[in-house]
Amino acid sequence: MTRLRRTATAAVAVALGAVAVLGFAAPASAHVTVNPREATQGGYGRFAFRVPNESDTASTTKLEVVLPENAPVGSVSTMPVPGWTVTVEKRRVDPPVEVHGSQLSEAVSKLTWTATGDAAVKPGQFQEFPVSMGPLPAVDRMVFKALQTYSDGTVVRWIEEPAPGAEEPESPAPVLTLTAASPSAPPTGNAAVVEADDDDTEGGALAVGLGVAGLVAGAAGLLLGGAAFLRTRRQAMPTT
Repeated sequence: MTRLRRTATAAVAVALGAVAVLGFAAPASAHVTVNPREATQGGYGRFAFRVPNESDTASTTKLEVVLPENAPVGSVSTMPVPGWTVTVEKRRVDPPVEVHGSQLSEAVSKLTWTATGDAAVKPGQFQEFPVSMGPLPAVDRMVFKALQTYSDGTVVRWIEEPAPGAEEPESPAPVLTLTAASPSAPPTGNAAVVEADDDDTEGGALAVGLGVAGLVAGAAGLLLGGAAFLRTRRQAMPTT
């Protein structure tokens, strides 16, 4: 019994220590993030700005996300979030951003979501705000500075840019890491269709040739088998 008590006491102590450590670490990690956190340059993607509520008494009523000036995106669209309205602000860009062969002189600079009615993010909850963006710029990463407003008037500024290899700042901004597109992507366009047709033609001709050869071989086998059967019957018939 004594040994069991000691084991239980040690387990409780370890659990309490873990809770204490996690309790101090949680606030530092509960910040506005963009998910997924990685994408490919030149592509399109669906991303969600995830907003956790860190207050015990107030609700999150507004989120402002600023798109980076050094990495304009030609196409930005938002998905409706029940109970929230969104405002889109644009700015002029020079040089223009190319999207599907068109030169755009304006790009989205800021997105603002505001809660209506009882839709605010309450304590202990989080909310996601989906966005579609593309084509993604040819940069290593996009840093989105975000402002989170609470119902008591508090504004938390998630605007600190994390430095690679350094410790996470107290109020880090959401970061989307971008990687270069793979040069070994499969060919697209009419060339790929022509190559596929040529391969299908060659494959079809080979299949027909093999089929004809099989039929000829089968017919020869039948003829040889018939001849052997007739010889056997003649030898087995009695002479008179």
